[in-house]
Amino acid sequence: MKKIIKYFNHLKEKWEIKSNLDIILILVVFALSGSAVLKVSGVIIDLFGLDELSRVYRWTLQILIITPIYQILLLIFAFILGQFNFFWQKEKKLFKLIGRLFHF
Repeated sequence: MKKIIKYFNHLKEKWEIKSNLDIILILVVFALSGSAVLKVSGVIIDLFGLDELSRVYRWTLQILIITPIYQILLLIFAFILGQFNFFWQKEKKLFKLIGRLFHF
């Protein structure tokens, strides 16, 4: 139990949040988003017939399709659970990083 409390305190400091409830809600958002994107990706694979492709092509397409869907689901679940501001700040940092990677 002491390790969990220590870890929660570490996350609160790192993420600049104040309550343990916020940590739990943030972790729930991650869990829901991850689970939902797996379900959605399965539907997309079936819908577009990606099962018939070779593993390399299928995995590449899955990554290209799943990444933006995951980001959208993350924000949707964050909004529902009242953690939108936290995740929106993280998303903006990610967009800036991606922008720098593609800026020549």
